[in-house]
Amino acid sequence: MNKKKVFVVSHSHWDREWYMGYEHHHMRLVTLMDDLLELFKTEPRFDSFHLDGQTIILDDYLQVRPEREAEVRHYIEEGKLKVGPFYILQDDFLISSEANTRDILIGAQESKKWGNKVNLGYFPDTFGNMGQTAQMMKLSNLDFAAFGRGVKPTGLNNQVFENENYSSQYSEMWWKGPDGSKVLGVLFANWYSNGNEIPVDKVTAKKYWDQKLQDVEKYASTDNLLMMNGVDHQPVQKDVIEALDVASELYPDYEFIHSNFDDYLKAVAQDIPEDLSAIDGELTSQETDGWYTLANTASSRIYLKQKNTQVQRQLENITEPLAAIAYKNTNDYPHDQLKYAWKTLMQNHPHDSICGCSVDEVHREMMTRFEKSREVGEFLANDALNIIADKINTNVFAVGSKPFVVVNTQGYEKSQMVSIEIEWDRAPFSEGTPNDQYELMQSKLAELPELEVVDKHGYGIPFELVKSEVRFDYDLPKEQFRIPYMGLFITIRVPVESLPALSWTTLALQKKTQAVIKNDHKLFDVESNTLENNWLKATVKSDGSLTILDKKTNRIYDDQMIFEDTGDIGNEYIYRQSADKKTIYSTDFQAEVEVLINNEYEAKIKVSQDICIPVSADERLEYEQKSVIDITERIARRAKECRTIRVSTVIGITKMEDQLKFLTTFDNTCLDHRVRVLFPTQLDTNTHNAESIYEVVERSNQVSDSWKNPTNPQHQQAFANVHDNHGGVTVGNLGLNEYEILSQDNTIAVTLLRSVGEMGDWGYFETKEAQCQGMQSFVYSLSFHDKSIASRINSYMQARNNQVPLQTVQTDIHDGEWKLSHAVYKVSAEDFAITCFKQSEDGVADIIRGYNMTNESEDINVNVEKTKLQTVNLLEEPLNDISKEVLKPAEIKTFKIDW
Repeated sequence: MNKKKVFVVSHSHWDREWYMGYEHHHMRLVTLMDDLLELFKTEPRFDSFHLDGQTIILDDYLQVRPEREAEVRHYIEEGKLKVGPFYILQDDFLISSEANTRDILIGAQESKKWGNKVNLGYFPDTFGNMGQTAQMMKLSNLDFAAFGRGVKPTGLNNQVFENENYSSQYSEMWWKGPDGSKVLGVLFANWYSNGNEIPVDKVTAKKYWDQKLQDVEKYASTDNLLMMNGVDHQPVQKDVIEALDVASELYPDYEFIHSNFDDYLKAVAQDIPEDLSAIDGELTSQETDGWYTLANTASSRIYLKQKNTQVQRQLENITEPLAAIAYKNTNDYPHDQLKYAWKTLMQNHPHDSICGCSVDEVHREMMTRFEKSREVGEFLANDALNIIADKINTNVFAVGSKPFVVVNTQGYEKSQMVSIEIEWDRAPFSEGTPNDQYELMQSKLAELPELEVVDKHGYGIPFELVKSEVRFDYDLPKEQFRIPYMGLFITIRVPVESLPALSWTTLALQKKTQAVIKNDHKLFDVESNTLENNWLKATVKSDGSLTILDKKTNRIYDDQMIFEDTGDIGNEYIYRQSADKKTIYSTDFQAEVEVLINNEYEAKIKVSQDICIPVSADERLEYEQKSVIDITERIARRAKECRTIRVSTVIGITKMEDQLKFLTTFDNTCLDHRVRVLFPTQLDTNTHNAESIYEVVERSNQVSDSWKNPTNPQHQQAFANVHDNHGGVTVGNLGLNEYEILSQDNTIAVTLLRSVGEMGDWGYFETKEAQCQGMQSFVYSLSFHDKSIASRINSYMQARNNQVPLQTVQTDIHDGEWKLSHAVYKVSAEDFAITCFKQSEDGVADIIRGYNMTNESEDINVNVEKTKLQTVNLLEEPLNDISKEVLKPAEIKTFKIDW
């Protein structure tokens, strides 16, 4: 009889930062790596150590021990250190689609630099797993995925019922994506520590293995049993080989092998049974009691999510497209600088970091990393904008005019009110003292002529003069010393309508030469408190909520934009409403309306309310926290004392856009509470949609029979949508990653803020900064669509577009080889959401990537010669794609366009 094989894989799940600050973890990592390098020398039977699927560990170690690089490289090449395939272990729901891909891409590059990567998509402790994992793994040359969460194991010979789509009788299963891709998935059914600290003492070992073997055999589909020898920040077990010798003596019917994932997966793949279960799409523990899905980490420290979204948009949707345009056909594309920015940003993407579920010092350091990455992105974007502007022929404009370029870096047509500051005149310090130059510019400000904005044909464009001022500024030329000056600056707002995807246009500010016909029509009616354009009519009620008429469907949506405040006695991982269930709604308070802007192109009003909120939870919460009472058993209530918080929301509407935009602000002076904004849809439907990773996922509005949590939080990227057969509602956001569909009226509830005072998980860690005190601001949007797919997709695209403003740069009048208006590439498929436009890693082509937002096939075409167009995988390697002109359902497609 063949022996069952017990594959023991030594590892340490390495959270770079969590319940201690980064450097505390860092120093422990140095000790771990030192011990490993010594163990490799002294114990030849120690097969290898799995470096947790991430290559950043090598950077962290060598930062302290640079002299050991050759040693590290040697043991990687020898197979003792198993590295990759990722750069970091990310939280895949809370970072962007492209950030997930860059983790794979940079991880592959780093793995190749060191040696061979492990052929395993590794998600040991990701808080839920994205539905497109299978397709992304196949597009990254990875055939397997290992994960710890999302599927309920039922054990060998246990029946898996048809309605339990997220359970498996085995720890091995097929994992399918919405496009039909599949990989072999391995669930850590007994967690990734099921072989930790193996005893050497025979009596203890017998007791240990009797239980451990029973546990692993309960779920294994083959005679190949996986034992994970390690856990969070676990030092290497130096006597593990001796422990396995003892196990072999005690259990002669088993073969104990100190091994690695490559060998284990090869053995499993050869013995896979025919009755292996298949699971579909995203894995978010849908079949559990709902308490420990950890989805509420999407609303912990929301300021982190907002900043992360801003920096991601800067790098992937602004800087990279601008650089791809500016450096086309050159070798000057800033590959190294962008890689540095991405690596710096991705240091914030591990689950305990971006999820906001660590101690305060961790998240303080994250904000510095965000700023570092953003600054690099802005510097490179500004450089690229100036290069683009210099190449455009602006000689068509009149002498003395001030041309400026507007660039749409998004992959979808965009309309927007654009603000730009124009330098009208300057007085350099080299020509006079600073105060004299200041007075000179002030005199010119007093004599400023009437102005106009014109397009390339000389036609006047309505604009708003926001302000004009004199102030100090400076230039930093690349080949000479800085140039300080006093400048006369004019800020204007201009409507830019229907600017094509990946394109630019050029306008100019100049002295007025023609009469502009004034339109007295305004988008806000003061008498009725109504915002209105061709698509929407929104009336502000006395309680601050909105009644909105969607003119496309003639539907009226009442009670829109209601703020809900509840007590939160939970922690950074889990929301738990206070036992008294005391809920405050903004509609219980009177609203004030103030007009900020009101003209034919744009209207902005501010709706403000003074809302009385309990100052905190009562004193019992502190006891429950310090005594580590499980969150499901807490009974703290809200304090009786209340404090008034002024909640103000700027609501904007434009002539060009079929949506309302919101900016809500308030000074959070209360503790232990959650704030959400509610948009009741009153639509009769059992499902809804939301943007996830390379996917518009359909989710059920109802929970499973096993669900016990009173709430059902979900993750989103740019939007959530509820629709029926006649139309629907899309709520967009900027860095607000948590929403819930409430059963009453199918309300879309978006979490704006969660204030909590402890980390949670395995002990008591106070986190005062997670209370998020001080000024808070939140950006979101609301749009409606009719029953057509095209209308719904347009509402999705608008929500995505809202995250990326049009880019502007002033230039002068000069010759150039580029036209005043031009679209770089045109992609024909309307359902194709472009996520990436950059230069290829090999520097010889452009890369355009995106995904099909629907489950329908569609023709797709890029306006380039077919010989210059090929499809590639996420590593930018050629694919044998015979259907490159067809976009398959839910397909992620990457085009490489040769120059």
